[in-house]
Amino acid sequence: MTGWLRLGAVMALVACTATPPSQPDKLTLEPVDLASLPGWAEDDQGAALGAMLRSCERLVRRQPDQPIGPSGLGGQGRDWREPCQAAAGLPKDDAAAARRFFERGFQAFRAANNGKPGAFVTGYYEPELAGARAPSPRFTVPLYRVPDDLIQADLGEWREGWRGERIAGRIAEGRLRPYHTRHDIEKGALAGRNLELAWVEDPIDAFFLAIQGSGRIDLGDGKRLRLGFAGQNGHRYVAIGRALVERGAIPRGEVTMQTIRAWLSANPAEAASVMDLNPSYVFYRALAGDGPLGAEGAVLTPSRSLAVDPAFLPLGVPVFIDLEHPDTTGGRLRRLVVAQDTGGAIKGPVRGDLFWGTGAAAGELAGRMQAQGIFYILLPRSIPAS
Repeated sequence: MTGWLRLGAVMALVACTATPPSQPDKLTLEPVDLASLPGWAEDDQGAALGAMLRSCERLVRRQPDQPIGPSGLGGQGRDWREPCQAAAGLPKDDAAAARRFFERGFQAFRAANNGKPGAFVTGYYEPELAGARAPSPRFTVPLYRVPDDLIQADLGEWREGWRGERIAGRIAEGRLRPYHTRHDIEKGALAGRNLELAWVEDPIDAFFLAIQGSGRIDLGDGKRLRLGFAGQNGHRYVAIGRALVERGAIPRGEVTMQTIRAWLSANPAEAASVMDLNPSYVFYRALAGDGPLGAEGAVLTPSRSLAVDPAFLPLGVPVFIDLEHPDTTGGRLRRLVVAQDTGGAIKGPVRGDLFWGTGAAAGELAGRMQAQGIFYILLPRSIPAS
């Protein structure tokens, strides 16, 4: 939804403590019986087929011998031809047929980090904001496209050990220098360059829009502008939730997207300086179509698209999740999803971010989600067991 920078709605905001790992992250997989997974028989796997077919459109374009995912974890392009073709021929709205399809064609693996299966999943969504194409007394906060002097580089193209690392900046006096900070941009560093895609009325809304990385702008008269992540200024994201905890503004155990937003709204005199603690700034592009795009390039499916760390898990792969539900009922969230996105705070083999959809209701679930649980990765049976 926001390419390499998109941040988990809770993880990026909270990030109050960080415990260095005792050993490097390593994905370990244990074969399990798919049909016996808790909640598998109760899920509507047909609801995930649409998401899988969108990923299949990309998987089947791979060369037959092209590796899928890190170290070819997802097999090769040829391994996805038959299951993707079979999925396209399944009847719609037939949960039983979809369930049989996955049970016959896929092997399930319990995913773990160095043998420890505990997954941690946050949530994200697509906000909806009122806005306009031009500034007005009501709409004063600009949302920018990528500036032409912003240089973005994938460091993995230079060195294998830097895979997944990126940098951004601008050329000044023949050298690559840091780009303008969020504070500088908010103060007008990009004004007068015709970079504005839209204008909104609340800087707090704009701040949270950047965290999600995409959103819809209601332009009035039934017109909407969908914006997607296009770039970032290269500065490291700083979690303002941590700063608010350190100030005693919010108790450590109560930090969510909702409590942070409430504090900023209730303290307008301090809100700008707190948000300026985060120097990171997101740039957008206009999107056509009926939904936000994930890093894979596929339109995301509400509650069925998952952001993962592509250094460990292949994009396009089905994942069955067994998690705590964010609705606070004490139930479990057990359903089949598809790995279709990435995010700057989504790091590690059993770390995820679940897309909840568009609008306020989706935002409520996404903002509360800090779920522990288990990932089960589904791979075509044609892939040789390693």
